This record gives sequence, structure tokens and C-alpha cells, in this order.
Amino acid sequence: MPKKKVNPAEEPEQTAAMTVEQAGEEATAPPGELPKDMGAPDGSPPPEFGEPGNAVSGDVPDLPRDGDGKAEEVMAVDAATPPGPPDSGPEEAPPMEPPDTAPGDGQPLDTQEPGPDGGKPTEDDPSTRAVSAQAGDDAPPPEPPDGDAPPVPSLTERQSFFALDFHELDRGLSQEERQAWNSIYASFRGHSALSGTVIGADPHSMNVRNRETGRVERRTMYCVMVLVYRVPVYIPGTEMWMGEARPDYVLQNMMGASIDFIITKVDREGGYAIASRRQASRAQRYFFAHRPDLCREGSRVKCRLLAVGPRRCLAECYGHDVDLTQRDLSYTAIADLRAEYHPGDELDCIVKGYDAAQRNLLISVKETEANPFEGAEQRHPVGSRRYAVIAGKYGGGVFCNLPDGTVCMCNYSYQHEDSEFQSGDHVTLVVQRFERDKRQMYGKILSKW
Repeated sequence: MPKKKVNPAEEPEQTAAMTVEQAGEEATAPPGELPKDMGAPDGSPPPEFGEPGNAVSGDVPDLPRDGDGKAEEVMAVDAATPPGPPDSGPEEAPPMEPPDTAPGDGQPLDTQEPGPDGGKPTEDDPSTRAVSAQAGDDAPPPEPPDGDAPPVPSLTERQSFFALDFHELDRGLSQEERQAWNSIYASFRGHSALSGTVIGADPHSMNVRNRETGRVERRTMYCVMVLVYRVPVYIPGTEMWMGEARPDYVLQNMMGASIDFIITKVDREGGYAIASRRQASRAQRYFFAHRPDLCREGSRVKCRLLAVGPRRCLAECYGHDVDLTQRDLSYTAIADLRAEYHPGDELDCIVKGYDAAQRNLLISVKETEANPFEGAEQRHPVGSRRYAVIAGKYGGGVFCNLPDGTVCMCNYSYQHEDSEFQSGDHVTLVVQRFERDKRQMYGKILSKW
């Protein structure tokens, strides 16, 4: 860089200005002199460290490539969204050096007008203060170099939702469709629960944030599908259960079950939503725990069947998932529960026990009715013959149901074999004895009826 011409008469002023700058104060260049460093031509500070054009940039988080894909397959279970790529902006210009100009030979490259003395205006100039005040009110602060600019954060799920133009998106909807979307909007905004019927469970690929590592991973899992009128709502398997996850075949056998859920993501342009049954169950558990008339032992409440198998079924009662066996459902022996119960059935039940600390609930469906064993000795005295239906077999014994619901444990008479009788056969039996301690009635099968 060529050496700048300096007027000897102005050296004391320059020395004083350099002293003030070293003390940390801003110094004003003498009239007719150029500032020592002009920086970038747009007024932004020059990049620190390194060569021009290689400014030290801030740390930019690594972006996973899992987000690529069709919109219908992107189902973010976690409400948080990975940050987007930073705005690159224009290319960074290298710092410029002041040209060789003698005092008074020309005007430096600057946008400000010269002051009354012909030099660069100073802060003491009234006109300069007025212009600076006006520029400070209207103009944005100077931007840092592109390399040091922080990454522009992407909008969260809720920010993206509130940025939508609902009037434009819902313009051509029918009254039923508009009501369905309004219900979805209200659930997403206020975390209110919706109810719907499960119509199926299908595998879907989606982006799931790992709670341990915090990274977004591409996974394929079963999602329960519920329709709000004609709007599909997907509930991933990870958002179905409060405690330990259940096998996928449980989700596949939930068709027809009625469940509650809370909307966690709305893709209005894609025409679908994502929900969480786990969040709705948490709210229902809180409500149940703070209602003594519901959680005390002996209270009569409602439960809904979620899935039914041959020997046991899964029921939901105020956010608690309870496994029920045949002994919990009916006094009468049932060979296959699927013949009597179906997902979506709502049953009356009795609270047998509730642990508030562990959130453990015990219920019984059959105890809502009187035990048919009471009075059976008068209705079916010992030695009487009765008509019955074989309900099942276990350990060589045969469970037979009488018309009033009483169960009689029977053996075969000597002239019959087990292979001759199957569940559902009508038989004639003879009553042999009663055991009050076990509340059980015993007899013998005489013949097939």
C-alpha cells in the first residue's frame, strides 16, 4: 500500500487522535483526511482473522438427510423440527483499502456529504446528528459478514400453523369438511381431546426424533388411522401407549375401537394430521385421579374395549389400559371371547383398586351383576338333571353353562369319551355337589342332547 501524504502541521492532531483511539474512544478524522480503515464498501465491519473472503464462520448444525421425501410420508412425531439451512446471502466482498489522495485532492468514497469546512462531516455537526438520528430510526443495523451470520432458524410446528391463511385454504370446503378441520385446529391450538373410531393400522415411513440422541431418524412403524369426517389422522405406534409398547398385532386388531387423541401436527396443504393418544391418556388419568367419586374402590365407571383375543382383551378406562381375562368379564365360561365381545364395546365396570402413585387401576366387569351361584342350590338341587351347553374344556374337565348363567364343572360318564363332545354342544347333566368355599357347582355329563 503506498504511503499516505501527511501534512506536518497536522501531526499533533493525528497523534492525539491515535491516543484517544487506544483508550477505547471513537476518534473523528481531521478535516480533509481519510479514515485509517474504511472496511467494506457497504459499511459493514471487515471479517476477522484469515484472508479476505475467508472469514471465520459460526458453527452450523449438521442437517440430517432424513427429511427428504414426499410430504405424505413426513410424519414428525416430535413437535420440534430440525433447523433449516442458513441463508447464504450475497458473496462476501474483501476489505477495501483507501485510495492515495492528498488532503483536498478529492473526496473519499463515502455516501455522506462534506461538512461546512469541506472535509468529512463529524459527529459535532448538527446536520450530521440529524441524519444519523433519522437513519438510526429507519435503517436496520448493519449486518455482520455472511460467514459470521447465525443460521436462520426454521419455523416450529406451531409457528408454521399460525402462519397459514385459513380463509384461503378453507374457501371451497363443505360445511362438514369445514367443521372437521375446525375441530382439528381447536385440538392443535388448545390441546383438547378428540374421539374417533380406528379404521385400520398401516406401516408408514416418518421422521422420528430419538429422545436419547436428539437426532432425527427415518423409521417405519405402524400408525393407527382415524377419520375426522374425511380428514385422515395418523397416530404412530410410539404415541399410542403410556407405558411399555405393545406388539404391532395389537394395533392391527383395534379396528372398530373408539379412542381419544390430541392433534400434534397439522399438514393443511397435505390434507392430514398427526395425533397422540398418549397425551390424551395422560389428561384423562389426571382427571380420574382428582375425582374421588371415580377412583375410590367400588365406584361404577365405564370402560371401552380396544382389542379382543380368544382368551383376553385390552380395555381402556380413563386413560388406563387394562388387560381383562374371562374371569374379569363374565361369571359364565366363554370358550372364545371374540364371540361375545368386540373392539368398540362400552361396558360397565367396578373399580376394584387404584394405586395413585403407580397409576395402577384394577376393574371388574362381571361384578356389576349378581353372582348366579347365589341361590343355585335352590334352583338346581343335588340329583337334579339340567340342560346345559359346553363352554370349554380344561385339564380333563368340562365347563357347562346352565340357562341362568350358573357354571357347572363336569366329568364324563363311563360310556362317553372326550372326543365325542366339542364346545357348543348341548348336553344333559346331573348335579352332584356344591362347594361354598370355591363357589363352584359340580356334576356329570350323561348324554349329548
